[in-house]
Amino acid sequence: MASSQCLENPPSLSSTSGVGSVQEIGGLKTYVTGNQDSKLAILLIHDAYGYEAPKLRKLADKVAANGFLVVVPDFLYGDPADPSNPNFDRESWLKAHDMGKGCEDAKPVISALRSKGVTSIGAAGFCWGGVVVVKLARSDDIQAGVVLHPGPITEDDINQVKCPIAILGAEIDRFSAPEQLIHFGEILSTKSGGRDSQNIDSFVKIFPGVNHGWAVRYSDDDESAVKSAEESHEDMLNWLTKYVK
Repeated sequence: MASSQCLENPPSLSSTSGVGSVQEIGGLKTYVTGNQDSKLAILLIHDAYGYEAPKLRKLADKVAANGFLVVVPDFLYGDPADPSNPNFDRESWLKAHDMGKGCEDAKPVISALRSKGVTSIGAAGFCWGGVVVVKLARSDDIQAGVVLHPGPITEDDINQVKCPIAILGAEIDRFSAPEQLIHFGEILSTKSGGRDSQNIDSFVKIFPGVNHGWAVRYSDDDESAVKSAEESHEDMLNWLTKYVK
């Protein structure tokens, strides 16, 4: 999350958006939507603007309509990025909201879901949240992951991935460049020894003509942007449906 693109087109945050409700799960305020009795759960991990972003909650509701219990925890503890504030310092904010800590904070949420009877969990994350997903994918905490216009993931992270993972990137991205994401895909394609001693399935797709952040911060009046965002949502849902079962 070192690029200015990570903060472009900020959403108008609203604690009342979405058809779900806010509950406490694993010690975090969490937007919860979908079948509360489902054995299949999806953890959606926000970007720098946090869990109240209306488009993110709308996407959570869309995923939930496919039979999943969907949870969107507030990993920022009520402190989303606010570039409109003249005193906002991006570097200080990043230090206060380390992505490694986000991964650790996700684990009590996952444990709480398991204690409710959830048997399979997938995770999808955007920018800041994409890094958290890759870190979770290095463990047995999740069964599948999707990262969309990810933040600063490394080759070491990719080399440690243990579950099926999809990477959806933007053609116009000054930080997570398409060639870097394609390289990650090449690394993943050579991996073996995953669960059940099978190759770890992976998928990399670069969306043409879109900017970093397009999947959840698109403009509603831009027909092409909406279409690309919806395509990424469909790809994400297809991947999660394939492996979270």
